[in-house]
Amino acid sequence: MFVFIKNKLITVALAITLGLATLATEVSAADFNWRFSNLYSRGTAFGDVYENLAKNIEELSGGRIKVQVLFSGEGVGTSGLLSAVKSGLITMGAPFQSMHAGELPAGIVEIGLPGGTDDPAKLQDLFRNKGWDKVLTKAYGAQGLVWLEPYIQPPVYVLTKKPINSVEDFKGLKIRAPGAYGKFLRNLGASPVSLAWSEIYTSLATGVIDGSIGSNMIDHRDGNHVEVAKYMYRLPLAGAQVLPIIVNYGAWKKLPEDLQAAVRKATEMHAEEQLRMSKKWESEAIAEMEAKGLQWSPEPSEADRKAWVEAGAGLWDEYAAADKYSKELIDILRTTQ
Repeated sequence: MFVFIKNKLITVALAITLGLATLATEVSAADFNWRFSNLYSRGTAFGDVYENLAKNIEELSGGRIKVQVLFSGEGVGTSGLLSAVKSGLITMGAPFQSMHAGELPAGIVEIGLPGGTDDPAKLQDLFRNKGWDKVLTKAYGAQGLVWLEPYIQPPVYVLTKKPINSVEDFKGLKIRAPGAYGKFLRNLGASPVSLAWSEIYTSLATGVIDGSIGSNMIDHRDGNHVEVAKYMYRLPLAGAQVLPIIVNYGAWKKLPEDLQAAVRKATEMHAEEQLRMSKKWESEAIAEMEAKGLQWSPEPSEADRKAWVEAGAGLWDEYAAADKYSKELIDILRTTQ
């Protein structure tokens, strides 16, 4: 009963958020009207990139597909995004897999476990030539989802309210770090908390958490996190993140082949833009945050570096045991190391 009521509330909330846009959809001349939900707020750097994806789908389809972009907090929360696409409430989504560990364990491996490579060429080879694309197509397909071209974002760093002079200083801190990132930090003595990106600033400001990972440096900059937490630890939790674009299977099957090809092409263009702009924005974000008082931790000692490696060492085995798709991904990963 609780699940039913919760789903009804989500549906009502989304309907209110869409408002007159729903009416506009009904009178649209497009053959297909899609709703696309992402993780970011309006006006952020990555929010603009997702808008470009929507525009490219419309242009490459010759206007036959219209895409309404929904930003963070507009109808569907971050933790509900995957189920919203599965149900068809949202047609297309850009999920943060770490928020959906229980629903789709393979997504945690996909996004990048601690200790993974930060080389975009190696990551693209892993997905396109080593077989990860085939495994993930099956994993998402089993959930009623179509997995499209993934995109690469920069390394993941942790920002804290207190300086971290050694890994010992992580002990007892409450840090927003979902998925494998949280397990990694728990191995260092921290207490991980799962929060949406839009909740980070207020939670830091009010003391609900002592620190947070961002999906990347740009997240920290766009969220103005340095205003309430000024200390960045030098070692990244992950060298890069890889995230997918997903589409509801039923909606995908309604598209003729030429429009499926147009959507795939648009996601490939999106992946290229994400990688190109991320590199540029990361250096800009660091400079801007340093100008606002960002302070880096001291250079880690050899003992700290060793502890950092050991904190992530057991995660591969743990996630390989999560489900068959995770095991397939990690088996492939081990052969490429």
